Amino acid sequence: MKLWGGRFEKATEGMVDDFHSSISFDQRLARQDIEGSIAHATMLGEAGIITKEDSAKIVEGLRGILSDVLAGQIQFEVSAEDIHMNVETILISRIGEAGKRLHTGRSRNDQVALDARMYAKEAISQTREHIKDLLRVILDTAKAHTHSIMPGYTHLQKAQPITLGHHMMAWFQMLLRDAQRLEGCYERADVMPLGSGALAGTTYPLNRQRVADLLGFSAISENSLDGVADRDYMLEYLSAASISMMHLSRMCEEMILWATNEFGFIELDDGFSTGSSIMPQKKNPDVAELIRGKTGRVYGDLMGLLTAMKGLPLAYNKDMQEDKEAFFDAVDTWNKCLTVFTGMLKTTSFRLERMEAGAAGGFTNATDAADYLVKKGMPFREAHEVSGRMVLYCIHQGKAILDLSDDELAQFSALIGPDFRQAVSLHTCVENRALPGGPAPSAVETAISHAEAALAEI
Repeated sequence: MKLWGGRFEKATEGMVDDFHSSISFDQRLARQDIEGSIAHATMLGEAGIITKEDSAKIVEGLRGILSDVLAGQIQFEVSAEDIHMNVETILISRIGEAGKRLHTGRSRNDQVALDARMYAKEAISQTREHIKDLLRVILDTAKAHTHSIMPGYTHLQKAQPITLGHHMMAWFQMLLRDAQRLEGCYERADVMPLGSGALAGTTYPLNRQRVADLLGFSAISENSLDGVADRDYMLEYLSAASISMMHLSRMCEEMILWATNEFGFIELDDGFSTGSSIMPQKKNPDVAELIRGKTGRVYGDLMGLLTAMKGLPLAYNKDMQEDKEAFFDAVDTWNKCLTVFTGMLKTTSFRLERMEAGAAGGFTNATDAADYLVKKGMPFREAHEVSGRMVLYCIHQGKAILDLSDDELAQFSALIGPDFRQAVSLHTCVENRALPGGPAPSAVETAISHAEAALAEI
């Protein structure tokens, strides 16, 4: 007989048991469920709601179950529906009557809310550490390449010369925001809901703050309806995961492009590449491609839970059982992608000569040619037109701007003097962009210093 079966005259259908059961996935919450129950039982004994003897017996029994769970010695049953009732059923079978007192003053509604928040706090902390690991690798790469010139792109067309260090620091900023989003998510997950009951609290004199203290929560929920019905912290995590996976996907797309023969900017490590079953020459960026693909999976986790929650009246509804699989999947996917991407980037070789040669083509210094004329007194719009004609001439002649002779340059403007070539050299183009946030080595070094301070605060 089920622990809630007193009101029913017949057993549920077998297919309903299977459909209704969540133990296949919420057994992942076993440790959190047992630790939460230990705190609850401890408080019940301290508050005199149950005897201290029963409290001690329950706590001891729960610790034994936890030890067996961690050792893989527990077989959970579908008939017990979920992790909460499985643990309670096992406890009663081991310690008898005292085990039936564990559920005093609580509901599965606030129990699962507690378990999920405990799990979420751990997941957030774990993910944040993975992001920090990746941020350190990006920062190390940036430090090593503050002077390594490469082309910057808009519309995937060569635009202006930058440095690899500057490009890496763009990645750093993207992922830093991801880590910062998790800080806010953790704060909102760090609220203890036990004591909310099914929806209206309880008449027992529970010491909710004591349970929060035992479990390391910084606050208790302020409303019993919201305490059992809130899944915002899960949605926040899924949203943060989706944004971060989008960042990883963009970064992977760049690495995929850079690894092509056409770009040739990087060489991926053999340990993070795969081959072809038919084409012996192939070295495929499958790791980066799979991360890019898994981004859609995490988006699906977010949309699934948003959709499940969108029409639910307060308080708890069975629809909310759908929260865990999406959440667990996003946690696993995001953490795995962060870890693998970190290893892939750390082992990547950068072909610096090819990068600089790429910046030399595509007229990435055309803007600087216009700026040179502006500094000589020409209005920018006119200078822009002159530089454009210079580029068109070079295209027809098969030359770069720096290949033009003095006579060829003179035909575009009498303002062009002997200092022109130095002014539009790649290194000058980069070094002159020294505004805060710019690609000049001095600006990138300042950005790296700020980044190190920000990383230390995460």
